Amino acid sequence: MYMEIKQLIKQGFSQTKIAEKLGVSRSTVHRHLKKSPSEMAEWVESLKSKKRKLDPHKELILSWLRKHPDMSAAQVYDWLLEKYEDMNIGESTVRTYVKDLREEYMIKKETSPRMYEAIPDPPMGEQMQVDFGHTKQKTSDNKEVKLNFIAFVLSHSRHKYKEWLDRPFTTQDVIRAHENAFKWYGGMTNEIVYDQDSLIVVSENGGDLILTKEFQNYKESRGLNLRVCRKADPESKGRIENVVGFIKQNFAKHRVFHNLDAWNEQGWDWLNRTGNFKIHNSTKKRPVEVFLLEKQHLKPVHKKIDFQNNYDSSITRCVHKDNTIRFESNRYSLPLGTYNKIEKVCVKETEAKELVIYIHDTGEIIAKHLIPEGKGQLVKDRKHTRDRTKGVEAFINTVAEKFENKELAFQYLEKVRKKNPRYIKDQLQIILRETKDSNSDVLNKALAECLKRNLYSATDFGDIIAYVKRQRQGIETALENKKEIKPLNKLSEWVLETNAHKREIDSYTALMEVK
Repeated sequence: MYMEIKQLIKQGFSQTKIAEKLGVSRSTVHRHLKKSPSEMAEWVESLKSKKRKLDPHKELILSWLRKHPDMSAAQVYDWLLEKYEDMNIGESTVRTYVKDLREEYMIKKETSPRMYEAIPDPPMGEQMQVDFGHTKQKTSDNKEVKLNFIAFVLSHSRHKYKEWLDRPFTTQDVIRAHENAFKWYGGMTNEIVYDQDSLIVVSENGGDLILTKEFQNYKESRGLNLRVCRKADPESKGRIENVVGFIKQNFAKHRVFHNLDAWNEQGWDWLNRTGNFKIHNSTKKRPVEVFLLEKQHLKPVHKKIDFQNNYDSSITRCVHKDNTIRFESNRYSLPLGTYNKIEKVCVKETEAKELVIYIHDTGEIIAKHLIPEGKGQLVKDRKHTRDRTKGVEAFINTVAEKFENKELAFQYLEKVRKKNPRYIKDQLQIILRETKDSNSDVLNKALAECLKRNLYSATDFGDIIAYVKRQRQGIETALENKKEIKPLNKLSEWVLETNAHKREIDSYTALMEVK
């Protein structure tokens, strides 16, 4: 580069043009021009002898690579951190160092590539493949929306069909899409190949497929012959995977979403214009032309199935401890005690934007909620809250039973409840404690006094109880003292029983005014 820069300068090129021509920065050109040939030679030589950060661990890393030729740089990085906990080095540094060591010592990385083989196309009308996909699209107001689609492809002709939804698919949606696909093709194939999707398959069960209840009913009604792909087996469903990628890249990418109906219409137009008209890369034929021949080999679909009424949604949701479920970033309440009875419920979104929650086995609807516009909301039915009034009512009756006049006590306690609704249980607890420490006479007196003075508080009731008790105690003490007075003789007994003459206060006031 140094010599090339010198040659271009002699030819009259500016430093900016040289930088553009060599694909380097202008500062690099300027820095090289400042050096003489001898200085440049010394600098290049210093690079060869420059120590690298991982050189102290070179022999260790080499031993790992020689022993394990398939070892990745990421694993080397992890082993170094495990052996030297205080090592401060970036993974990219390790990756570059390992790459250079492999080149220098010719340690090729061993790989175990999967062996693929070309599979011939099945006969006409033999097989259809089905799979799901999703994309994120920009709306007309520059917001982002997640769209889901189901795609079908005839394995021989590569003729395609697809449907979109702006929400997750349910089993009922899948069944409806199948019926529409059969209508699109004018028949159905002998075999339909699926991925292991939870809307269709519960378990492979060693080949004896266990399907979801709704799809099992549909399979039997329509007489479908199903085959589910094994895990990690792209060869058996490669055609539909290519279709899903084709739809994402050719149809959906950069397309603006306005509404679902318009989006599906555009999708069907795209199928006719591109998806089924464009020459296929493998078959070198147009799917629409080959389909004209394959259509004659499809099995006719005569029987019409009322799947709208016979099959319900299979979206399941776990019931949480607070008796709620989560659906599309919102929480929805369930009746109290649901968590203790069942672990999962099924949900179904209606056209009226209502979420129906029901038990899968019995079909019993346990809750209905309107779906809100926003996210992160708790949608709660008032019927699903704890009925706290039942406990309070029983407590009031228990306390009222402690009084002789239960009706009057009940009226008083209701007024206490009205005045202190938040603390009614605490109020009742205090009054109940007072009833245990007082006899019926004291309680009756205190109750009457509280009603007379409009004292509707447990503390006021306790104060009145204490007042009544003190008053009664004073009277009882006075009576006791009177019984203990013993007259010395008959005369003194007569004096004790004699009442003094009392004058009105007005007579004394009149005398004072005269003075």
